[in-house]
Amino acid sequence: MNAGKSLMMAAVALFAIAPWNLVAQAGPGGPAPAAPTVAPAGAPAAGPEGRGPGRRGNARSNWPPAGPTPHAADGHPDLSGNWEPNAIGANVDMVRDLARTGATVPFQPWAEKLYNERKANISKDDPEARCLPPGVPRMSTTPYPFRIVQTPNLTVIVYEGGAHIWRQIFTDGRKHSEDPNPSWLGESIGHWEDDTFVVDTVGNNGKTWIDESGLPTSDALHVIERFKRIDLGHMEIEHTVDDPKVYTKPWNFTTHPSMLKGELIEYICQENNKDVEHLIGK
Repeated sequence: MNAGKSLMMAAVALFAIAPWNLVAQAGPGGPAPAAPTVAPAGAPAAGPEGRGPGRRGNARSNWPPAGPTPHAADGHPDLSGNWEPNAIGANVDMVRDLARTGATVPFQPWAEKLYNERKANISKDDPEARCLPPGVPRMSTTPYPFRIVQTPNLTVIVYEGGAHIWRQIFTDGRKHSEDPNPSWLGESIGHWEDDTFVVDTVGNNGKTWIDESGLPTSDALHVIERFKRIDLGHMEIEHTVDDPKVYTKPWNFTTHPSMLKGELIEYICQENNKDVEHLIGK
């Protein structure tokens, strides 16, 4: 896939037949296949291997690597490293993906109407298709890998795709701003609860979609993410979505990233973007 081409959001039907043709991105060892859908909580996804030389011929058991959870100097689990999200199903259609686990999205009536309109129009207005940031929590479900850099006072997440953006999670004891400036990724504050890294995000601008199908957000969106490194090669992220303007109650979903085999590569969505001219809906 051209490194400057954004996701082909208008080809949902084709994606169901051959998802890797739409979302794979070339890496050092060739295209990375699309990851599976979100697995039930507590069950690490058995997704395809990450990028890297010799990837296609290796037994799946060779990757992700086995081993105990690494720990930082302060004793907390070390989340640092390159990760592949393994959550493309949720990125495309969260409602369908949650239905597989018996969960539902508790829409406000107006929000469900808007969602159905967006889906019927083949997601032609998806911000991510126009190289805008996917936002939180969708940053965890786009098909592109991310790097976590963990320090005592700040954790940074660098995302390969989804506008090639970075995110700051402050862990220096500060509180949320009284009136945070609305932004695409919001204001994130983190703390540890035993071995779980809890990230509280507010100050979102309400312009993002939670999935390609069109789950809406508002400026009241409040997201809690709970990062837990299961072992050396696996992580679990539980996301709680609380947006009282859009949904009748908080709801959650869980993803299971695995260690990426390889490095992040340059991805410029705005360069040679061929998608927008085709996103015309019905």
